[in-house]
Amino acid sequence: MESTILYLIPALGIFGLAVMFFKSSWVSKQPTGEANMTELASYIAEGAMAFLKAEWRILAVFALIAAILLGWSGTLVDTSSPVIAISFLIGAVFSATAGYFGMNIATKANVRTTQAARTSLKNALQVAFTGGTVMGLGVAGLAVLGLGSLFILFYRLYVESVGGTANGVEMEKAIEVLAGFSLGAESIALFARVGGGIYTKAADVGADLVGKVEAGIPEDDARNPATIADNVGDNVGDVAGMGADLFGSYVATILATMVLGREIAVTDKFAGLSPILLPMLIAGLGIIFSIIGCSLVRIADDKGNVQRALNIGNWASVIITTIACYFVVMWMLPEKLSLRGHDFTNTGVFLAILVGSIVGALMSIVTEFYTAMGKRPVNSIVRQSDTGAATNIIGGLSVGMESTLVPTLILASGIYLSHYFAGLYGVAIAAAGMMATTAMQLAIDAFGPIADNAGGIAEMSELPKEVRGRTDILDAVGNTTAATGKGFAIASAALTALALFAAFVGLAGIDSIDIYKANVLAGLFVGGMIPFIFSSLAIAAVGRAAMAMVTEVRRQFREIPGIMEREAKPEYDKCVAISTQASLKEMMLPGAIALITPIIVGFAFGPEVLGGLLAGVTVSGVLLGMFQNNAGGAWDNAKKSFEAGVEINGKMEYKGSDAHKASVTGDTVGDPFKDTSGPSMNILIKLMSIVALIIAPHISVHKGSHKTELTPKTTIEQTVKAPVEKGM
Repeated sequence: MESTILYLIPALGIFGLAVMFFKSSWVSKQPTGEANMTELASYIAEGAMAFLKAEWRILAVFALIAAILLGWSGTLVDTSSPVIAISFLIGAVFSATAGYFGMNIATKANVRTTQAARTSLKNALQVAFTGGTVMGLGVAGLAVLGLGSLFILFYRLYVESVGGTANGVEMEKAIEVLAGFSLGAESIALFARVGGGIYTKAADVGADLVGKVEAGIPEDDARNPATIADNVGDNVGDVAGMGADLFGSYVATILATMVLGREIAVTDKFAGLSPILLPMLIAGLGIIFSIIGCSLVRIADDKGNVQRALNIGNWASVIITTIACYFVVMWMLPEKLSLRGHDFTNTGVFLAILVGSIVGALMSIVTEFYTAMGKRPVNSIVRQSDTGAATNIIGGLSVGMESTLVPTLILASGIYLSHYFAGLYGVAIAAAGMMATTAMQLAIDAFGPIADNAGGIAEMSELPKEVRGRTDILDAVGNTTAATGKGFAIASAALTALALFAAFVGLAGIDSIDIYKANVLAGLFVGGMIPFIFSSLAIAAVGRAAMAMVTEVRRQFREIPGIMEREAKPEYDKCVAISTQASLKEMMLPGAIALITPIIVGFAFGPEVLGGLLAGVTVSGVLLGMFQNNAGGAWDNAKKSFEAGVEINGKMEYKGSDAHKASVTGDTVGDPFKDTSGPSMNILIKLMSIVALIIAPHISVHKGSHKTELTPKTTIEQTVKAPVEKGM
C-alpha cells in the first residue's frame, strides 16, 4: 500500500506541471497587439531575463560552494550523509526553475492582457489570471514532484535497503538528507526575493520621485527613462522572487511535518509511514483542488466584481481541500497516536488541519481589511494626506503597527488549538493544510504584477483611457491580493518555524530551551535583533539604488533634448543596468547573515543558545513582517484612491493634487516595506530554522551516541521553561 502512495505523490506533481504547460500554451497563443506594444514588451522581457541570468551566475557559485561544504559535513556524523549536497543542489535548481516559470509566462501575459483589455475586462482577467495560474501550478508541481521523488529515492536507499523502520535512525538520515532540498530552495528564495525586491523598488522609487512628483508625468509614461526598469522589476521581484519564495515556503512546511512525523510510531497499512506521507499527499491533492478553484475565477462583463471572482475560486479550493483532508486523515492514520508524550487521535489531526485553514483564511481577511481601498485604515491615510506627506507617513506607520494586533491573536490561537488537538505534529500539519492550496494562492498573487505590467504597456503605447481603466481595476485588486498573500505567507511561516524549532530540539538532543540561563536569554535578544538589521540593510539598499536611479533619470531629462516632447527616446538600458548591478551587489550581506548566524551561534555556544536565537528571530520576524507588509499595502492603495478619485472634507481630490503628491511620498516609503524587507521576513525565519535543523546532528548533546530523540516525557510545556520552574 505504501508503494501506491509513494508513487502517487510525484504523479500529482507531474499532473500539475502538465496542466501548467497546457495553460502556458494557451496564453502564448493570445494576440499581442500592435508592433509598438510588442516592442515595449520585448524590452521588459529582455531586461528581466538579463537580470535572471546575472543572478543565476552568482547563485551558481554560492550553490556549488555550499554543496561542497554540506557534502563534507555529511561525512562527519553517522546520522547525516554526503548525499545531502545533491539534494541541496536539486532544491536550488528547482527553486530557480520555479522563478523562471513565473517570469517567463508573466513577460508573455502582460502584453496579451493589455490587448485583451482593449475588448473587455472579462478577457483581460482571463489572460492575466491564467498567467498567474501557470506560476502557481509550476511552483506547487515542482515542489511536490521534487519532494516526492527524492523521498522515494532516499527511503529506498537508507531505509528499505537496510531493513530500517519508519521512525528509526535510518529514516532520520533519509529525512535529514531531504532537508538539504529545503535548504537549497530557501537559500535561492532568499537571494531571489531580496535581490528582486531591491531591483523593483529602486526602479519604482526612482520613476515615481522624478517622473510623477518632479516632472508631473503619469506613472508609466514612455518618456520616463526608469519606466522599463520599473516594469522589469515587477517581474524579477513580484514574480520570479515571489515564485522562489513560495516554493521554499511550501517545501519547508511539508518537511517540518515529515520530520515530526518520523517520531510518531504507528502500526498502519503504510509500513508506519502514514504520518510522514500525509503532508506530501495533502500537498499533492491541493494541486488538484487548486485547479478546480482556478477554473471558477471568471466575471460576466465589465461590471463584474474581480475581487469577488477571486474570492470564489480561493474559498472553493480551500473548502474542498479541507473536506478532502478529513477522509485522507481518517483513511491513513490509526485512531490513536503519540508524539513526545502527547497523546492524540486522527480526528485531532484533522481538527488541527481545520484550524490551519481557518487561520489562513482569517489572516487573509484581516490583511485585506487593513490594505484594501475603501476600508477604514486606508481611508484614514487618505484623509491624513490632505495635510501633507508627514501626516500621511504617520498614518501609514500607525496602520501598520495596529495591523499586527488581530493577526497575532489569530496566530497565537491557531498555535494553541492545533497543539491542543494533535501536539507538535498538529502545529506542523496545520501549516501544511494552510499551504495545501499554494497553487491557488500564488495564482491570485501573481496575476497582480501581470496586470500592473499590462497597465504600463497601455500607458506607454498611448492606448485609449478605457484600456488603462480596465487594467487599473485588475491592478488595484492585485495590490490587495498581494498584501493578503503576504499575510498568508507570514502566518504559514510562523507555524512552520515552530514545527522546525520543535524538530531541531529533538535532533539536537536537548530537553528544553531554558530562558533563565543568561546565555540563552542573550541568544533570544540577538535573535530578536536580526530581522531589524536585515530590514535595515534591505531598505538602505533600496535607498542607495533609488538615489542612483533618480540621478540618472534627472540627467537624461536634462541632457537628452526632446524627451518631454516625445521627439527622442530615453536610454532605458542605463536605468535597467543601475537596478541590476545594485540588486546583485546588495543582496549578498543580508543573505549571508541569515545563513551564517545560526552556524556561528550553534557551534560556538551550543544548541540551547541557538534555540533561544531561533525563538527571537521567529517572534520578531513575524511581527516585523506583518507591520511592513500591511503598512506598505495601505500606503499603496491610499495613493491609488486618489488616482480613482476620493472625497476629503466634502471636496473631490484626484491625481495631481497636493494630497495625491503627499500619498505618492508615503507610497514611496512603503514600497521597500511591502516588496523588499517585509516579504523577506518569512524566508528569513524559515531559512535560519532549516540551517539549525541541518547542523543539529553536529552540535547535538548526544553527538556520537545516535540518541537524537527526546525522551517520551518531554512535552511542549517543557520546551521553553519559565523562570517559575527554576524556583523563582
